[in-house]
Amino acid sequence: MISILVVGGAGYIGSHMVKHLAKLGCDVTTLDNLSGGYRNAVLAGEFVHGDISDRCLIDNLFRHKKFVAVMHFASFIQVGESVQHPEKYYQNNFVNTINLLNAMHASGINKFIFSSSAATFGEPQYVPIDELHPQLPINPYGRSKLMVEQALTDYDTAYGIRSVCLRYFNAAGADPDGLLGERHDPETHLIPLVLQVASRRRNHINVFGRDYDTPDGTCIRDYVHVTDLCEAHWLALQSLIKGGNSQSFNLGNGNGFSVQEVIDVARRVTGFDIPLVDCPRRAGDPARLVADAHLALESLGWRPQFCNLDTIIEHAWQWELNGRLISRH
Repeated sequence: MISILVVGGAGYIGSHMVKHLAKLGCDVTTLDNLSGGYRNAVLAGEFVHGDISDRCLIDNLFRHKKFVAVMHFASFIQVGESVQHPEKYYQNNFVNTINLLNAMHASGINKFIFSSSAATFGEPQYVPIDELHPQLPINPYGRSKLMVEQALTDYDTAYGIRSVCLRYFNAAGADPDGLLGERHDPETHLIPLVLQVASRRRNHINVFGRDYDTPDGTCIRDYVHVTDLCEAHWLALQSLIKGGNSQSFNLGNGNGFSVQEVIDVARRVTGFDIPLVDCPRRAGDPARLVADAHLALESLGWRPQFCNLDTIIEHAWQWELNGRLISRH
């Protein structure tokens, strides 16, 4: 049984990862400060309430358990907030990650899976976006993620800490068993916002721009199921355990869906009308963001199981209907 430390394991993707690792028979420890996560979202393993800025705490964790690897999900993720408060993002997403890496080096742990982002690419110069696309982030959130990626290259060269950086496009969906889902506060992701309108928690959904160069005029994004993301993390870890080199991969469905398509599918899945309000474009919203995930398919053998938008929304709708009841217990 291999022991894995999951930092940020009480958040959306991290909690799904903890469940996935436990199902695979791993000994999982979650470290989370609960600033954006929930204690009852950690469904397996040991839970430690703490922060990756606390070097003493991390050193103690590493002394008491022989971890094979660390998986990192403990980042702030709101682009708008990063513009207003860049210090918060550089401190947590970059400086605190360096603290974690230094503790790993001191303890001899040399395998690291990093939750990165398509935000490292900035404005797309072409789509779909592959790993060779220039990385020119346009906000502090994206820059903080890129800075970690660059530091990981140096930590590999200097200390032999091998890493896999996984750049998500749009994580979506919920645990197929209905036990976990998105619980962001505030919620900023399109699919849960649309479903909150269907469940009458919101009055309408805003559609920002209908004049893009797309078939229906609304932005196109690449949605990848959270469970498929977890499997990619597992395959990335297996690659490192087998002696693989540090790598970076883009993770997406390879299929773009427009904002209007998401609303239309949500109407069909839920059976409810979803009122919408047309709004002006938001600054910095590109017309298309779609991943080229061929490298992950070829190198990791990653095969997403939930590529259909209907399935992604069905799982998210199940969580919207039942998750609030589960999350109270």
